Amino acid sequence: MYTLSQETADDRAEVEALYDTCFAPGREALSSYRLREGVSPVAELCLVARDDLRIVAGAIRFWPVHVGASDALLLGPIAVHPTRQGEGLGGLLMNASLNAAHTIGCDRILLVGDAPYYKKFGFTPLHGVTMPPPTNPARVLGLGQWENVTGNVTRWGL
Repeated sequence: MYTLSQETADDRAEVEALYDTCFAPGREALSSYRLREGVSPVAELCLVARDDLRIVAGAIRFWPVHVGASDALLLGPIAVHPTRQGEGLGGLLMNASLNAAHTIGCDRILLVGDAPYYKKFGFTPLHGVTMPPPTNPARVLGLGQWENVTGNVTRWGL
């Protein structure tokens, strides 16, 4: 049994430790992290999953970005503790956060990930949307209103 809640400042250390556990050293050198620097995440969409012992088992974050002349949300990172993988927690976090994004009117979400996994949530490859290098273009996926939206993904506020 998991409890989902909005991430708070009190969760930050545990969530960062989870990301460190789930991702390779140097994760912050990835191009998606350059898009997050100096930008606050969309707080109401950043969720933490805790088990019945109140231990962080998973987390998801969203960040505002620009795509060409349009605005979008960058989903990620999403992580589930290795001891909790295969229990459906990733899907629970995805569905809850995507529903919340829809509720607050976010109509364009992108991520960098494996298309076979994320297609079950409605994500499809984005053609004409370019993440900063060295991102593999085949891993740039989108959900929502992407018709006539093309260009480089850039940091919010630039």
